Amino acid sequence: MVLCLGSAPLISNTLQSFATDLEGKPFDPFRAARGKVAVMIFVRTDCPISNRYAPAIQQLSARNGGKAVFFLVYPGKKDTANSIRKHDREFGYTLAALRDPQHILVKQSQAQITPEAAVFDANRRLVYHGRIDNLYEDFGHARKSATTHELADAIEAAIAGKTLNSDATPAVGCYISDLE
Repeated sequence: MVLCLGSAPLISNTLQSFATDLEGKPFDPFRAARGKVAVMIFVRTDCPISNRYAPAIQQLSARNGGKAVFFLVYPGKKDTANSIRKHDREFGYTLAALRDPQHILVKQSQAQITPEAAVFDANRRLVYHGRIDNLYEDFGHARKSATTHELADAIEAAIAGKTLNSDATPAVGCYISDLE
């Protein structure tokens, strides 16, 4: 599913937060969230850890869809709209997919790794960034199942207007290239 809000550049109140949709049009995820919690999941088409999280990401989206708006953010400059569409079909994604080759959302979210999540409250304030859960403690070393669920906890807290004990947890995965 691709959301489109017109062709004019969209700018949030205090943050310049536009990426592009898969049609190449500027897209403001905060405006699209319409005052709800905004969850951005940074993924790459070629990252095996990102790909392994596809079912968990979709489950979180389905469970919180009425209270939070989810976006897949592809920060890779080489990922084309067609390669992203193909990736989304292969992994069954129905979330809005955004391209962020200029790393506008990457910087606002403080993302460095894929998969990494960023949760913004209804006031567009970053309340969490980091791993989805602790399935991976190190690259190539996965548990049988996660024992902590940082992203789910962050979404629940943001929806309830509560503060987390930790607003960041390091992620394990593939580095977002070209970060300065």
